[in-house]
Amino acid sequence: MSTSNIMIKDVPKEDRPRERLLKLGANHLSNQEILAILLGSGTKEESVMTLANRVLMHFEGLNLLKDATIEELTAIKGIGSARGVLILSAIEIGKRMNQYKPNERYVIRSPEDGADYIMEEMRSLKQEHFVVLFLNTKNQIIHRQTIFIGSLNASIVHPREVYREAVKRSAASIIVAHNHPSGDPTPSQEDILVTRRLVDSGKMIGIELLDHLVIGDRKFVSLKEKGYL
Repeated sequence: MSTSNIMIKDVPKEDRPRERLLKLGANHLSNQEILAILLGSGTKEESVMTLANRVLMHFEGLNLLKDATIEELTAIKGIGSARGVLILSAIEIGKRMNQYKPNERYVIRSPEDGADYIMEEMRSLKQEHFVVLFLNTKNQIIHRQTIFIGSLNASIVHPREVYREAVKRSAASIIVAHNHPSGDPTPSQEDILVTRRLVDSGKMIGIELLDHLVIGDRKFVSLKEKGYL
């Protein structure tokens, strides 16, 4: 019997993904085994483990799978709409859990704190998002808002849009952030220009700009640390 024709029932019970999860815990399973559990069963031609491995190979692992569409999934032999929806639902719940913030207000004590708060949400965005964190006198985040989506431009990201919301929220200070879809957080001249305009405007109305964070892929740059504030 060839390896490709081995069905899950032919695998010793203790080596099956579900049994291994129950015995060892989910953190001990490979990506292939987790996906196999989601898929539930294989096809007439291949086991569920082989199918799971083929899906992972198609997307070069989890990094591309997390952005998969239903059309891309169902184009794979053995993945119908029901299985595709199940995979997308599992990916989405994972994303939402990653982005979940506890009710207790998050305190910003350093640029790293600010970056940690928004990194998972912003690092994989396909367009630039300009986000503002509004803080109280204890540097706790009281509100977060996306002000603009698109290429950063000083004529578009106007200080009045930022500080109007800050006044409305009675914020003592703000932190602004935007992502670079390329993954490289090196600030551009436009980033620096926007920062300086926001600093000047904040001084006029008494709401301090604490930092401007440029978010890349699991890395960031603080314009305050770079000396632009």
